[in-house]
Amino acid sequence: MWQPASERLQHFQTMLKSKLNVLTLRKEPLPTVIFHEPEAIELCTTTPLMKTRAHAGCKVTYLGKVSTTGMQFLSGCTEKPVIELWKKHTLAREDVFPANALLEIRPFQVWLHHLDLKGEATVHMDTFQVARIAYCTADHHVSPNIFAWVYREINDDLSYQMDCHAVECESKLEAKKLAHAMMEAFKKTFHSMKSDGRIHRNSSSEEMSQELESDDG
Repeated sequence: MWQPASERLQHFQTMLKSKLNVLTLRKEPLPTVIFHEPEAIELCTTTPLMKTRAHAGCKVTYLGKVSTTGMQFLSGCTEKPVIELWKKHTLAREDVFPANALLEIRPFQVWLHHLDLKGEATVHMDTFQVARIAYCTADHHVSPNIFAWVYREINDDLSYQMDCHAVECESKLEAKKLAHAMMEAFKKTFHSMKSDGRIHRNSSSEEMSQELESDDG
């Protein structure tokens, strides 16, 4: 049956009002709709981009660690442990050693990020407290590209052992830079510990530097 346009419009409005009345009589709470300002909407592509944290550090080949004895660490004390680590590494591989880690020296900690086969940092990371580093050097006869440090590792039974860690850098200059960066990190750590009262105020950085020496060769 044909109806004029005005009647059809009036019929439609009546139906809409009746539906709205039904909705307002419902006791269940209606969902809350939050409208955002256009400035708060961020447009992005359909494929999300994975953001990876860029690590600042030096690409190195981690040679490993070996226990060492003694309490006083003087020039040349890391030569024997480094030779042992170097021989173990050369026996494992005969070609050029690819970088397998990223060494990042910070004011209070040293981070050793392990890299995957693609050369990207993994979630596995070794952390070294600068305050526990007793000695570091970039002067080794077996290779001028090796940087090593002696670290006091505390065991579960609260005993400790001194471990010598070593990495091979891409060049002699890179190894020297790591030695200087380690010394700067030690100085900042020392001044922070001194201001906190963890070190006697009469102590000097020169006296404490005997605990951490950086050899330039």
